[in-house]
Amino acid sequence: MKQKIAVVGGSFSSESDISKNSAIQVCGMIDKNEYDAYPVFISHDEWMVQTPDGEFPINKSDFSFEYKGEKIKFDCVYNSIHGTPGEDGKMPGYWELMGIPYTSCGVFSGSLTFNKYATKTFLKSFGVKTADAVLLRPSDSIDVQGIIEKVGLPCFVKPNNGGSSFGVSKVKTEDAMIPAIQKAFEEDTEVIIERFVKGIEVSVGVYEVEDGVHVLPITEIQTKNEFFDYQAKYEAGFSQEITPAELPMHITAACKDMTAKIYKYLDCFGICRVDFIITQNGDMNFLEINTNPGMSKASIVPKQMRAEGLNEGDVFTAIIKRALSKR
Repeated sequence: MKQKIAVVGGSFSSESDISKNSAIQVCGMIDKNEYDAYPVFISHDEWMVQTPDGEFPINKSDFSFEYKGEKIKFDCVYNSIHGTPGEDGKMPGYWELMGIPYTSCGVFSGSLTFNKYATKTFLKSFGVKTADAVLLRPSDSIDVQGIIEKVGLPCFVKPNNGGSSFGVSKVKTEDAMIPAIQKAFEEDTEVIIERFVKGIEVSVGVYEVEDGVHVLPITEIQTKNEFFDYQAKYEAGFSQEITPAELPMHITAACKDMTAKIYKYLDCFGICRVDFIITQNGDMNFLEINTNPGMSKASIVPKQMRAEGLNEGDVFTAIIKRALSKR
């Protein structure tokens, strides 16, 4: 009998629809000879599993569902949730309580990496270069002059816990700072303000299976917009993603080495994507890590897999097998 895999998408945040698309794509790429894969979509209001006969509610007491008079329990979860509660450690904690293996970072790693400021601070202790930043909470008084003295102009204002570039602004003038902070606070209860670093933006997929850590070909991101915002990420014609990136061999090797180290420093699990700015002198400045990256055919990581000559389904199978054996 084939093992049953829940491919979980959705979110409690603005990333819900993007996450659902990723889950559907992953379901289509999982090896049907090995597994029965079911899309499961979660929201604040309901958790539903899709079957050929329609949708059925998930029993939250044990993450099961009733189907054709039978109680179906999952052998493993492929976590494709973008944002909270799947990427920040909450759902991994739930699955651990249920005793169900899952394919993403654990509770601590998920909670840490979801917090951009905490991740930057943590990685600095390992000597990883990353831009200066300021963290704001709603109760903090906003000293615009003090912020500019710390990070300079231009700078980036972002939700501290979030993805897909929702609520992100590039601030060039003092007058634009407060509106950008207010915009970011609409998405999150914390805001991070980062120094602008000039250079080439790259993104690197990485995962670990039984034979070790695999770093995928590097992607250089070129955008027509001010930065790699939501439009540039998801609408055709606003960005170009060059895979593999046309970088000198020594820069490519150093970037891949740093990616593998960061994956290990953060105790990651499953497929992640690490973003950097590479400066003119070859310094690699860590931007952020995405521990549940998009998995549509057009997403960066699947493109990197294909550039490496890999079959996405084979990679997903290897990651599921590792989750089943390690957890």
